[in-house]
Amino acid sequence: MLTILGFAMIATFLVLIMMKKMSPIAALVLIPALFCVFVGKGAHLGDYVIEGVGQLAPTAAMLMFAIVYFGVMIDVGLFDPIVRGILKFCKADPLRIVVGTALLAAIVSLDGDGSTTFMITVSAMYPLYKRLKMSLVVMTGVAATANGVMNTLPWGGPTARAATALKLDAGDIFVPMIPALAVGLLFVIFLSYVLGLRERKRLGVLSLDEVLETEKGILEKEEQPETETVLVGAGAGSGDAKGRTGKTTGGAGSGTDASEAAGDDEDDVRLQGLDPNRPTLRPKLYWFNALLTVTLLTSMIMEWLPIPVLFILGAALALTVNFPHMPDQKARLGAHAENVLNVSGMVFAAAVFTGVLQGTGMVDSMAKWLVDGIPEGMGPHMAIVTGFLSLPLTYFMSNDGFYFGVLPVLAEAGAAHGVSPLEIARASLVGQPLHMSSPLVPAVYVLVGMAKVEFGDHTKFVVKWAALTSLVVLGAGILFGII
Repeated sequence: MLTILGFAMIATFLVLIMMKKMSPIAALVLIPALFCVFVGKGAHLGDYVIEGVGQLAPTAAMLMFAIVYFGVMIDVGLFDPIVRGILKFCKADPLRIVVGTALLAAIVSLDGDGSTTFMITVSAMYPLYKRLKMSLVVMTGVAATANGVMNTLPWGGPTARAATALKLDAGDIFVPMIPALAVGLLFVIFLSYVLGLRERKRLGVLSLDEVLETEKGILEKEEQPETETVLVGAGAGSGDAKGRTGKTTGGAGSGTDASEAAGDDEDDVRLQGLDPNRPTLRPKLYWFNALLTVTLLTSMIMEWLPIPVLFILGAALALTVNFPHMPDQKARLGAHAENVLNVSGMVFAAAVFTGVLQGTGMVDSMAKWLVDGIPEGMGPHMAIVTGFLSLPLTYFMSNDGFYFGVLPVLAEAGAAHGVSPLEIARASLVGQPLHMSSPLVPAVYVLVGMAKVEFGDHTKFVVKWAALTSLVVLGAGILFGII
């Protein structure tokens, strides 16, 4: 009976959030509460929730302050020179432009927000693809796959969900996975090189004279001051933003193209994220912020302090130094409050779901049923099985559904055969490159919308490459003994 109710609870949760009948937060709270009553243990609901909240508080704190920290670093201009350098590197060479797209998407993905990553990447790169008549699905495919690899960062979502669902430390899951994820990122860069080479063969490389002549004609049509407030090229000069000359490094450049690329999202404040004239810039503090970020990431990798503590200290220091006045600090916190609330709210809501699933014994019952159905020879390889399953399951269901509904069952099944929950958690991350192009991911609609690409065209192009990237990460994890 518990097995049936457990699968029914997970199925109800998945159907409601996939059909968008309920928000993930509401479903994570109300569905398990209802099934807790069905099981006959409604009187213990409070105990399950309080215990879960206490266990998940460190993960929620890490996510909250990581979002604030990287949001502030984008606000103050830490990533501006990196983006300008990538655009200067691209010039008018299709191969360089595609590789630059992968690098830019990977770097901006450090903030853990897919929507912001795609807005910045497309706004910067769209003019280059458009004017050189490059394939826009190459841009969306490379950006989504690169972001998928980087989405495994502890503050990106999946790692936090895995840690939340299995009550593990996010650092223990992520840090050992770094070599495999690095191989995955290198594969994305190699893939972008191959795709860029294909584009170069199709289009060739513009000469400097052709570029300058094109640039001159465009500038004569686009000298409209009001368009320069929109992000293009992350503050790169007009030559860089159009992917051509690299002669200047100052103005916002090609505003009209960015406005067209943004479409209905033009008024979204995140499109102003790298506006070279934004008041939040702190150029005099650039090296302080760079050193602080490097120190923070090094401390995380070396595990000098727990990750939540590191980001709490880092966010507080970044806010205090860059915005010493209280009104400015409140404004920065307010600017990132929506992301913070959504993510941290999801974590605390998950305490109800995981608490009921485990407290009522449903997860144990389902795991026993699953274990009985797995051939004896496959039991010791449940981590690898989880890795393969993560590809289709995270594509056809949301991360919430997979990590909170399916992963605990796989972990229990693995535990019965002596497989560590940490290995199961790490293996569950390998499907993320494919997941980022799932129709259930809102950020992908930002990507294809700004790039003016049909979702179907994007899907046809990206699925095979993203799935291959996921398998590369899985293979590297097995080779390195991580999974």
